[in-house]
Amino acid sequence: MTTQMRPQIKYAITFVAVLLLALVPLVFPGYETGLATQILIYALLAMSVDILAGFAGRTPLCHGAIFGVSTYVVMYYVTTLGGNPWIGVLLGIAAAVAVSLIFALLAVRTTGVYFLLLTLALGMIVWGVCVRWTSVTGGENGLRGTARPEWLADPATFFYFVLAVALLMSLAMWRFVRSPFGLTLKGIRESESRMRSLGYNTTLHLLIGFMFSGLMAGMAGALYAFFNSFVSPSTVALAQSVKGLLMAIVGGVGTLFGGVAGSALLIILENVVSSYTERWSMVLGLLFVLTMIFAPEGMVGAVRSMLGAGKAKSPKN
Repeated sequence: MTTQMRPQIKYAITFVAVLLLALVPLVFPGYETGLATQILIYALLAMSVDILAGFAGRTPLCHGAIFGVSTYVVMYYVTTLGGNPWIGVLLGIAAAVAVSLIFALLAVRTTGVYFLLLTLALGMIVWGVCVRWTSVTGGENGLRGTARPEWLADPATFFYFVLAVALLMSLAMWRFVRSPFGLTLKGIRESESRMRSLGYNTTLHLLIGFMFSGLMAGMAGALYAFFNSFVSPSTVALAQSVKGLLMAIVGGVGTLFGGVAGSALLIILENVVSSYTERWSMVLGLLFVLTMIFAPEGMVGAVRSMLGAGKAKSPKN
């Protein structure tokens, strides 16, 4: 009986969380709905980072660039060329996957701090291109315009659309990390040499994992183009990649859905604290330090540990 309780608790928490999210436009039909939409989009970015950082043992600092490339392509195709928004989304996702493939080919053979620094450098190259290629990207002025289809113009309608897409993408990522392929990535995280000696092509697995992670980041970037109606070099800057990584770490690396908790906490704190002080980044930095000291496994990881401790202390039937 005890072994069946934990999955039931997980499903119950997921159901309650989705139900509370669905009530947001009804209870808070204004600024808070937009904030919840932003949280969902960044949660997808954080989860895409966690696929590599938590399950493959490769911590990237380039996903903000992949995210932003998709946003740029959608905005350019729809607002500058006047194209169909949904074709723009497909092109944005395709561009994100292509960039992910290039990054992966260059980075997957490295590990640890070398992988971190190489992906950081690759992301900075994308930022430099967006700053200098003014005829396409608009340079520092960026691209502005409404990329969202008319039927999604209402904030509540758009929120429910983003929620539905986020649920489907989350399910896809959950299935991916729990599949035999995802278990292979975990094995590579624990000992790449052991997996290689067992006959696994670890480079190919990491390459595919990187591309799938980039696909998810690209889908989040396409949603961001609909949400923000503006893109500039700051969208692909290092700060964007760091933001996604911090959300994954604060929520819990290796938990996948910790990205949702991390995104909610950081975005809410950013908006609340910035209304009181311009030094809100110091507060977020302090939060990160405290998380590393007192809950290195993140918010979701800490909750799991507490539930596991409670289960261990419960008397056996």
